[in-house]
Amino acid sequence: MTKTDKGMRKGLAHYGDEAFSLYMRRAFIKAMGYSDDALTRPIIGITDTGSDYNACHGGMPKLIEAVKRGVMLAGGMPMAFPTISVHESFSHPTSMFLRNLMAMDTEEMMRAQPMDAVVLIGGCDKTVPAQLMAAASADIPAAVVVTGPMMTGRYQGERLGACTDCRRLWGSYRAGQLDDDAIDEITGRLAPTIGTCMVMGTASTMACMTEALGMMLPGGATIPAVNADRLRIAERTGRRAVEMAQSGPRPSEVMTADAFRNALVTLQAIGGSTNGLIHITAVARRLGIAIDLDEFDRIGREVPVLIDLKPSGEHYMENLHESGGLNAVLRELKPHLALDAPTITGRPLRENIEAGERVPGQNVVRSPDRPIRPSGGLAVLCGNLAPGGAIIKHSAASPELMSHKGRAVVFESLEDLARRIDDPDLDVDADSVLVLKNAGPKGAPGMPEAGYLPIPKKLGRRGVKDMVRISDARMSGTAFGTIVLHVTPEAYVGGPLALVQNGDMVSLDVVARRLELEVDAEELQSRRRNWSAPSPHPGSNRGYLKLYLDSVQQADQGCDFEFM
Repeated sequence: MTKTDKGMRKGLAHYGDEAFSLYMRRAFIKAMGYSDDALTRPIIGITDTGSDYNACHGGMPKLIEAVKRGVMLAGGMPMAFPTISVHESFSHPTSMFLRNLMAMDTEEMMRAQPMDAVVLIGGCDKTVPAQLMAAASADIPAAVVVTGPMMTGRYQGERLGACTDCRRLWGSYRAGQLDDDAIDEITGRLAPTIGTCMVMGTASTMACMTEALGMMLPGGATIPAVNADRLRIAERTGRRAVEMAQSGPRPSEVMTADAFRNALVTLQAIGGSTNGLIHITAVARRLGIAIDLDEFDRIGREVPVLIDLKPSGEHYMENLHESGGLNAVLRELKPHLALDAPTITGRPLRENIEAGERVPGQNVVRSPDRPIRPSGGLAVLCGNLAPGGAIIKHSAASPELMSHKGRAVVFESLEDLARRIDDPDLDVDADSVLVLKNAGPKGAPGMPEAGYLPIPKKLGRRGVKDMVRISDARMSGTAFGTIVLHVTPEAYVGGPLALVQNGDMVSLDVVARRLELEVDAEELQSRRRNWSAPSPHPGSNRGYLKLYLDSVQQADQGCDFEFM
């Protein structure tokens, strides 16, 4: 960088007179009470993603304060700036619809405002992916801090956590095993503190993958939101950002092909969210790196699930942190990792692992010779129903359904699902395969977490707890069950899923990685000729919805915009 590329001289507004542009900038920032000395320091941007709608980011003010403290202790100038705040439960139609908008917002604010490095504070599921996408594209030195997982609650002596237990208990409520008073009381116990879900959902998955990717200081992925260590690592990140402002590395120098492979190995070993694959694909593609689904599946066959953590096990994120955090997992994974991959510490991953805490006697992180599951958490399926691939989190599925053939019970849309799933006359039994169409990136729109189709009430009340469910939608990383997701191409654009009819036989063979629609080719060709695309979504002729529908790609490409 030249002198004019740094600090307050960076990215001047265009007035036709560079000296006047700097003069105006200094005048307005001095209006906020800054001294000339402050304006000569390296400038560290800090994203503020908090809002009154976002409990996951409830600790944002203190985190920003801690990062600022670290920046100032290292001689830098901290500048916090707001971006879009996205929360899973307060985003219509779905948070995934807004991920790319947040990525664009964050990238453009990083470009538009003077900063020599940036600390990206995220947490709730789509915020960290959006920030990594932005960092990859803007390519100024960047470090990630997450808000951290919440603590667990209790109900009648049972330990509870959002949102694996919320899904399990909601299923019990639908089955008539819990009454209204019980579910209301449970609602107040599931999320007892600020922070992200305390199981290996998407937020925790992305935090762990980001640390493995090298974009977060070691130990940062698992610290609970309310733990003082969360503030201390934020302060350390602020200090490190000042150093990075002067000597790097830039995101493109950290997020290499080897680093992405390390993140994929981690995703398999932690029994992570299926969403992690979509998000890391989007980030990698920003840097021109392709994620090979076949290679990801091969990693899953070689790398076991090593964390005894819900939804694939029994424990919670605070237990993982007490057991040494992600570093304890990475130490067990060393034979599978590219240990010379660079990180934002300035040291290779190998050195970060060796410097990490070792906790004797812990039982949350297993060794490869006694894993939770002998293979990774996710499998990639192919076949005539998913020529572009589909995903199943088999570490959280029912073993007896890993090879299954059943009669399709088809729902044409989310609205159709809501209208008919609990109809007493629905022609469904425990061996049926529930199929949801038009819930993909363009079809829903936004690819919502609707893949966790509810068990029909009449079957739930007979004790049915799991069924094979197939869709082009996503699923929360907190969820469990034998659920096939991300069927590509999606039904809305005419993928084979669009041709499935009630009564068709569908076969799933996870070991063979096959997903097949057992209908002969001639019949499928006839259905193809008679197929027509669904009606356009209301409001799709303008605004962000139009941009999204015109530009969003399929799941195997990360659901990013094609022009990004």
